[in-house]
Amino acid sequence: MTYGPVMAHAIEAEGLTKKWGDFTAVDGLNLSVDEGECYAFLGRNGAGKSTTARMLLDFLRPTSGSVKVLGGAGHDPAVRARIGYLPGDLNLPGHMTGIEAVEYFGSVGNKPDRAEVDELSERLGLNPERPFHELSTGSRRKVGLVLAFMNDPDLLILDEPTSGLDPVLQASFVQMVKERKSRGATIWLTSHVMSEVEHVADRVGLIDQGRLAQELTMDDLRRQTTGHMTFTFTDPPSVDSFAGVPDVAEVSVDGNDLSLRVDGPVTAVLARAAELGATGIRTEQRDLDQIFLETYGDEAGR
Repeated sequence: MTYGPVMAHAIEAEGLTKKWGDFTAVDGLNLSVDEGECYAFLGRNGAGKSTTARMLLDFLRPTSGSVKVLGGAGHDPAVRARIGYLPGDLNLPGHMTGIEAVEYFGSVGNKPDRAEVDELSERLGLNPERPFHELSTGSRRKVGLVLAFMNDPDLLILDEPTSGLDPVLQASFVQMVKERKSRGATIWLTSHVMSEVEHVADRVGLIDQGRLAQELTMDDLRRQTTGHMTFTFTDPPSVDSFAGVPDVAEVSVDGNDLSLRVDGPVTAVLARAAELGATGIRTEQRDLDQIFLETYGDEAGR
């Protein structure tokens, strides 16, 4: 891979806004992603994730604000040649096969390495000779992933990359991202799959109603998703057993089981459970939608 000059940021957006009439899809977004970082852009459907991705690449022009990718503009052919992009709704001509798509996009950018394309197809279990209209939703995502990852791009912009993929292929995708990160590539992705995010992301941004509501490290996000824990004891425990332990709430007892919610690190909770002689533990993680609901409520009919 050939890199350009070292830059502090691979993506820089300032005051990025996109309006459709009276509707604001993205509202004053300030965003920076470091070179070599994996940044997960998370939000519920309609929050503005895909619109942001399209503005990064200049497929959509912002109503106001500015954006730079790899130190330049998304419409610059020299910049775009260094970017791999997977849209959330990949549409190709129905008669076009995967390999024809590779050849077509290679003809307007960098010529792809056929050995690399074959290796990516094999890893994803894709038959690149089948026409697009015969492919399942998951197989269409595979075509898109091959197109995005080929030519070893400096920046990957991936919109719901594993939608429709089975767990085995999701694991293959995670490994592919890790490999590209190890080579210095920058990854910006949207996802609803918490396990995917926590394995590859360095930071996450939570977008709500077009606004960047919060940025978190992965440690912060893991603490938010820990959720509920249930401990089993040999004798019925007291509801006050975890009194004084930080970040504990909603304690309840049912027979020999004590359940609680943890809103922070679990180290102190586990230490107290060990002191009390807990014989079993069950955890229940909140998914991303639950986090968004709890954090932002259900305003505006969302």
